[in-house]
Amino acid sequence: MSKASCSSKQTTGDLAWWQLSLIGIGCTIGIGFFLGSSLGIKLAGASIILSFLIGAAGTYIVYSRLAKLTVNDPQEGSFCYYAGKAFGKWAGFSCGWNYWCSNILIMGSQLTALGLLSQFWFPDIPLWIFSAGYAVLSFLVVMLGTKDFDKMEDLFAIIKVAAIVMFIVIALGIFFGWIKGNGGSAGTSPGNLPNTVKDWMPLGLKGVWSSLIYAFYAYGGIEVIGLMAMQLKKKEDTLKAGTIMMFLLTILYVGSLGLAVSLAAFEKFNEKESPFVTALTNYDLSFFPHVFNGAIIIAGFSTMTAALFGVTTLLVTLAKDGDAPKLFQKKLQFRELPLPSLLLGVVGLAASVVCAFVLPGKVFEYITTAAGLLLLYNWIFILLSFLKLEKKGKVVSVVGLLLLLLAISGTLAENTVRNGFYISILFVALIGVVALIMQKKWRKGGGKKLKYS
Repeated sequence: MSKASCSSKQTTGDLAWWQLSLIGIGCTIGIGFFLGSSLGIKLAGASIILSFLIGAAGTYIVYSRLAKLTVNDPQEGSFCYYAGKAFGKWAGFSCGWNYWCSNILIMGSQLTALGLLSQFWFPDIPLWIFSAGYAVLSFLVVMLGTKDFDKMEDLFAIIKVAAIVMFIVIALGIFFGWIKGNGGSAGTSPGNLPNTVKDWMPLGLKGVWSSLIYAFYAYGGIEVIGLMAMQLKKKEDTLKAGTIMMFLLTILYVGSLGLAVSLAAFEKFNEKESPFVTALTNYDLSFFPHVFNGAIIIAGFSTMTAALFGVTTLLVTLAKDGDAPKLFQKKLQFRELPLPSLLLGVVGLAASVVCAFVLPGKVFEYITTAAGLLLLYNWIFILLSFLKLEKKGKVVSVVGLLLLLLAISGTLAENTVRNGFYISILFVALIGVVALIMQKKWRKGGGKKLKYS
């Protein structure tokens, strides 16, 4: 996921609505979908389709509320500004740091996923070695300069969409009988189409409930599009851009996952392999796993590196707003890089490497769940801010809140997901404690920073 990376671009005010839609698709599709969806399929089976439809509905509600706030009061701080305006300085502060922490966890999730994808070729090499290697390489790329990264983002977005489209075309070829299975012949019909409730929901409604977090996580990125809405020529096109983006994303996500769960048995899917690779295991397509894996690793590494630059920039912004120590504004003279801010992001990556060493079997599941939850906490901020600042559309906003709470509570229903919830609560608690301490500083400052026009 390149959530943070997209927010690092400068405000120009020259984007058409359809360009923002395409950028949104590129920012949203990421390893959280290509690999994280396997975690959802393990819980929900074929009904992962239902989870992604619910996720799409909830995500669209959040985006539409954010778009409304943006049109009525365009601000570069976007959702964090609105939280502060609605509830005070503590809310803007908490929102900003929660967003920074969520992006650090998203980067950790990407880093772990890159290691898991690389083990497809080198299964005997420990996960932490791959994670450490990608972390070091990412740091070096940022240190050498990221000027060309924005130019490459469009290319990597095309690669990600092309990978999904390639899978859909191949899967349709199987269903139409153009591609034969191993030991079979062309025209043989796939035998995994769900026919009973048990086939659709192997673990029952509880499994669907617990899988919702991974569906919402795959749609994560709408808050970045809220930030980028400031670049639109016409701010009133914000909702149109998001509507088209969500429509196309839902088709790609639901269509590809629907085909995947129809081509392989439920128990075949696992978090160490993309569900799209798993789905085609029994078919005579030896090239596909290697091409698909390579494309996702390239795109995933690029978005993770750009995300490292993005969280670095975000921390500088927090420091300028007085929400982080001024130390994080300092820059290197020869690269104009905020080294202290960059190093703090690297510490987050290092923590992921340590987790991969200590918990190689569960680290991806834990970090992905926690990252998704922190993302949803910010979305709750968006909806609560809307309810406080706007008079219309409150019923829909409440429905959105209920869907988010449904996804959050679902992480408590399954033992394998619950630890991710505890990790997210730990982050929230730390931010809350710091916010309480900072309250005294803000009061001494005469409330200057508390004012929102």
